[in-house]
Amino acid sequence: MSRERVTLLDTTLRDGAQTTGVDFSLDDKRQIAGLLDRLGIDYVEGGYPGANPLDTEFFEAKPTKTARFAAFGMTKRAGRSAANDPGVAALLDSAADSIVFVAKAWDYQVHVALGCTLEENLEGIVESVAAAVATGREALVDCEHFFDGYKDNPAYALACVETAYKAGARWVVLCDTNGGTLPHEVEEIVRAIAEKVPGENLGIHAHNDTEQAVANSFAALRGGARQIHGALNGLGERCGNANLCSIIPTLLLKPEFSEKFEIGVTLESLRGLSKLSHTLDELLNRAPDRHAPYVGASAFATKAGIHASAVLKDPRTYEHVPPETVGNVRRVLVSDQAGKSNILSELERLGVNVASDDPRVSRLLETVKDKEAHGYAYEGADASFELLARRILGTVPTYFEVERFRVDVERRHNAQGELETFSEATVRVNVDGQSFISAAEGNGPVNALDLALRKDLGKYQKYIDDIELQDFRVRVFQGGTDAVTRVLVEFSDGKGESWSTVGVSANLIDASFQALLDAIDYKLLKEGA
Repeated sequence: MSRERVTLLDTTLRDGAQTTGVDFSLDDKRQIAGLLDRLGIDYVEGGYPGANPLDTEFFEAKPTKTARFAAFGMTKRAGRSAANDPGVAALLDSAADSIVFVAKAWDYQVHVALGCTLEENLEGIVESVAAAVATGREALVDCEHFFDGYKDNPAYALACVETAYKAGARWVVLCDTNGGTLPHEVEEIVRAIAEKVPGENLGIHAHNDTEQAVANSFAALRGGARQIHGALNGLGERCGNANLCSIIPTLLLKPEFSEKFEIGVTLESLRGLSKLSHTLDELLNRAPDRHAPYVGASAFATKAGIHASAVLKDPRTYEHVPPETVGNVRRVLVSDQAGKSNILSELERLGVNVASDDPRVSRLLETVKDKEAHGYAYEGADASFELLARRILGTVPTYFEVERFRVDVERRHNAQGELETFSEATVRVNVDGQSFISAAEGNGPVNALDLALRKDLGKYQKYIDDIELQDFRVRVFQGGTDAVTRVLVEFSDGKGESWSTVGVSANLIDASFQALLDAIDYKLLKEGA
């Protein structure tokens, strides 16, 4: 039986750009468009040419080879023709293959937001679509606030959809703009609309305000829609859009959908999904969501000892799909919830050969549990766990010893009379009986310590010249004035490798220094110093 084609429109660069704290540069947009193109997305919606200089420049040339490049904008304003509307002109002057017009489909919004008559709103849809089609482009109409409009005035909401379709729109998209519609409502309403307009011309654009944008997208698919809009990592204003990083693998890996529908993304390109998700976060300087379905670092992580034992026997016991299908990996975490299975699995992953009945394994498990009871967290600090394990197994040399360190923080006026805070650190280390003293200034006490520690390690210096501190996180493990502080640091090197370490102390600086020491020891260990 032949499968029906479902197309995907990615709005990361348009709707996703409205996410609080997200700002795309021109290079970011071009890079992301290329990544989406290679993934197999059908439409890449790039933004609103004419709205700002960046989007206008972005639409001067098509950034995709296969995916259709879509420009987004409003239908013509009431009281003027499409030919005399600057917004429509900017869309038609762009390098876009497809034009996405947004049109109000809720009579309440037409009166309040547009201030025109219901008939003028319909005229705007007709003339705007006609203007795009006349240039040989494909037209899409986003029926904004459609579901709220349909519940309030179904006749007018349907009129907007039928008007767009009859005017020549390739896709008429039903938008849950406020994100408050529930899946059963979406399926019922879409099914009713599909009796008037062919499902092969209907799309769904869901927002996530009730955490059901993905569910609503599939509900619309069951109701008859054949185009799904969404954004990578669920980016979007307020609570975000439907998350394509959840939708795509579900369409490909779940028989209910994979046996009935086909999409442009292949099983081969799906294996790059996790990397694509993390690349987007890196471009935005955001920490990836570890608990994101399919692509998160914890999506296939097992912490409880009994679960770990079962996963090692048969991954299907606690995995709904194989992690490698989306480019992810299975992780059996080491924590205070761990059992011997967790420890043995992690040691095997690290390439440490040890017998299951080796008494050092039990000693390592007890050490982990004791340390985590005092605030350590090894599930987020793989490098520190490996060092701990190898030290108990007796396979980590002592590269250097820190004889002492000192950190000074001073608040003073600079030469311009401005009040600033300065941090300076001094570290004395011993390498093979030779002392090295280094000092450095930093943006804060930890930065100063990091710079001073890595300034001169004698014969080991060449191994650490290319490492860089990427992330620094602090958590108060126990409250009060005698709080215990946990510090997690992440480093990377010139080879693109990254690792995380942990330190715990009642003193923030001491906890930070522990994590820094582990980070350097780990690098030296991996380099075979």
